[in-house]
Amino acid sequence: MNTATQRDLSLDWPDALYETLKSANVAHMSYVPDAGHTTLINLLNADPDVTTNVLTTEEEGIAIASGAWLGGMRSVVLMQSSGVGNCINMLSLPIQTRTPLFMLVTMRGEWNEFNPWQVPMGQATQAALEAIGVNVLRADTGRDLVEITEQAAAMAYDADGQIAILISQRLLGKKKW
Repeated sequence: MNTATQRDLSLDWPDALYETLKSANVAHMSYVPDAGHTTLINLLNADPDVTTNVLTTEEEGIAIASGAWLGGMRSVVLMQSSGVGNCINMLSLPIQTRTPLFMLVTMRGEWNEFNPWQVPMGQATQAALEAIGVNVLRADTGRDLVEITEQAAAMAYDADGQIAILISQRLLGKKKW
């Protein structure tokens, strides 16, 4: 078990998640800005050993992650569940080429959701990813997220897998506007 999982992860799971990604030699991150990923985005952006880029749309991250792998870098793509719908066609790239893909997806449309527009894609996210061939794992606690990330990184980078971890809305908390 990673040393990051030894501490109380109820509040500091983003820091432990960052450490887990670093331990997996992730050196690239693509993201669409998202409140649920804010701490992780800030940590990776501040790391001089990690190349980051902001996406204009989520599907760009799929292609960029494939290119990063071809260039010798391990990449992670951060997005919200609403962005998964934008990626369905582009997901055929890593599926067909068996290129590693590692995505961290913050969920919307679940527990304590206030925005009804988020519900349909939130309900369809897992099924849509599985239908195209992505292996989907789900984290409901900080400890789960760190432990699952450690294993999912190995599945993606060592076994050429296409993996998405869904980070539950309950773990993230209610969005405030």
